Amino acid sequence: MSAIPSAATPPATSWQAVAARLFPLGHQIIETDRFLSGTAQVAGTTVAVIGTTDHTPIGVEIALAQARAVLQTVRDHLGRPILILVDTQGQRLRHRDEMLGINSYMAHLGKCIELARQRGHRVLGLVYDQALSGGFITSGLMADACYALPNATIRVMGLPAMARITKVPEERLVELAGHSPVFAPGPENYLRMGGIEAIWDGDLAAQLAQALEAADPIDRRSATGLARGGRLLAQTVITTVLEA
Repeated sequence: MSAIPSAATPPATSWQAVAARLFPLGHQIIETDRFLSGTAQVAGTTVAVIGTTDHTPIGVEIALAQARAVLQTVRDHLGRPILILVDTQGQRLRHRDEMLGINSYMAHLGKCIELARQRGHRVLGLVYDQALSGGFITSGLMADACYALPNATIRVMGLPAMARITKVPEERLVELAGHSPVFAPGPENYLRMGGIEAIWDGDLAAQLAQALEAADPIDRRSATGLARGGRLLAQTVITTVLEA
């Protein structure tokens, strides 16, 4: 008979449990309205940590909070690595956010991450629970490299919604998802496409330290997707345009 976990024990996919595995020596991460920020030690190096939790949708407030944390790191701790912990259901679908221009707020976040990269900060993303839509595109996918845990949920759009938008029957999309990672969710498919560098399991602290050592600002995702057989045309198109 298995033991019943203590009420004080966080679920394995909670940010607290993941942080404990990433930073066994401790951390100074705090949660404020589902926004994560703070610092931690990785192999003797201080790392800035930002992110979200509880599948929170990215509205204007959290987009600004994340952008502010990135800019503060650039201003006060030049060169400090940044780790983005991703758990989001995508951008918040509210009339208020749309009227305020949520697309501009999310673009601002992406620009701040790019500024950090240009100023010499290594930026990593880790999908530890859920990553959907624009909330993922402007955070984890803006990093030098993005990683995922095995049970993470990653997708841009569910197949039923994709069927409504594209007018392609859902049955056909399910069939395509069976052999094309472009249509299929999950970390394994994003690994094949090059969007995810690797899936982490086991010693997360060691894998994070190795990823920081290997961090490279050059975007090789299209070439990686081609080599892994997940994206067969992106790199070819890029090469053709550059050679034209």
